[in-house]
Amino acid sequence: MLFDFETISLQERYKLLISTVVPRPIAWVVTQNLQGRLNAAPFSFFNAFSQDPPTVVIGIGGRGPGDAKDTGNNIRATGEFVVNLVGHDNLRQMNITAIEFPPEVDELAEAGLTTLPSVKVKPPRIAESPVALECRRTMLIDLNVDRTLVVGEVLAMHVRDDCLLDGERAYVDTPRLDLVGRMHGSGWYTRTSELEEVPRIALKDWQRKS
Repeated sequence: MLFDFETISLQERYKLLISTVVPRPIAWVVTQNLQGRLNAAPFSFFNAFSQDPPTVVIGIGGRGPGDAKDTGNNIRATGEFVVNLVGHDNLRQMNITAIEFPPEVDELAEAGLTTLPSVKVKPPRIAESPVALECRRTMLIDLNVDRTLVVGEVLAMHVRDDCLLDGERAYVDTPRLDLVGRMHGSGWYTRTSELEEVPRIALKDWQRKS
């Protein structure tokens, strides 16, 4: 069945995208406003796009026209944010921070989370998260009145010690991170524990079967 995105509704586009582009990693973003108030919120329109410069992109939608949510507004004002990745142990706490609390509410406190200081940026990282990326805004791309792409450079990364195979060589025990990804619908997630190794094929080794 063909879906012509020029003729279907915005809600139908959204449903199709989130039901097929899966699983999506989750950016659990901590920001700080100019007065020092913290905000934490998850976003699944997110991924890493480059290692040189190390770049992540987050899609942030607003609650209404002209509103890029507290996260987008804080990044616009300060240029700094921390992307925490979500382990299975953090899933329900992450879900609490997705509640649309008013700006004066501390989502971290509501979810019973603690923070640790960052090294390169002012916003702290979530202590319970197995991975945290300290980021500086590179650019903001306003797609429409309430949807912004945040492009950020990763300045530093924290990986929980027990999830490293060899820190000196940057070898991470990825399965031990037990990260979750966003799936379809309003509340489906998946764990990254079911793996299948398919080694890449070098051109010199390729022999097409006739």
